[in-house]
Amino acid sequence: MKIKVCGLKYAENIEAVAALGPDYVGFVCYAPSPRYAGELDTNTTNGVPQSIRKTAVLVNEDRETVVALINKYGFDAIQLHGSEDTEFCAYFKDKVQVIKAFGLNEQFDFKVLEDFSDSVDIFLFDTKTNIHGGSGKSFDWSLLENYRLNIPFFLSGGLSLENLEEVKNIRHPQFYGVDLNSKFETAPGMKDIGKLEEAFNMIKQTTNELRG
Repeated sequence: MKIKVCGLKYAENIEAVAALGPDYVGFVCYAPSPRYAGELDTNTTNGVPQSIRKTAVLVNEDRETVVALINKYGFDAIQLHGSEDTEFCAYFKDKVQVIKAFGLNEQFDFKVLEDFSDSVDIFLFDTKTNIHGGSGKSFDWSLLENYRLNIPFFLSGGLSLENLEEVKNIRHPQFYGVDLNSKFETAPGMKDIGKLEEAFNMIKQTTNELRG
């Protein structure tokens, strides 16, 4: 099970999170977000180990801006939270890993994902809200049983130390990893390293149990 820590913005905190060895770290490149990374120092992003995929979190950004961000910061992946279409996703698929986010609720039609089957690498399933991610709310994980495609997915939305134990009950064959964000902070963008350490240990234990 992969671990992604999203919403990083402070240099020393980024370094401390990277030291834990997540598989992905996410930087929000969307100004309205309280976790907006702003003008990141390239020395900070360059200091992230190559074993960790640096991910730009974007919302309805234009293609040229995304290309510029990838070139400037060396992003390995982009996570798209807006209404980006299949053509937009496909343009970047051979350049970086493409993660397309969708908010789920009881009314979500999983058939809309079929159009993206050739243009994304990973889906991210978050909680359906009026904002773009970072709500701190979880959705009914039983909805994942309706997902039938062969593209892996991240689970996001309200993951915390209180519900991570329940992740082991998700036995979907395409369950790729978890996305940790707002429930592991002391302030927006400032991650609680102690909580993350505990979460990492829980996730690794769960992974070992599922393998067993």
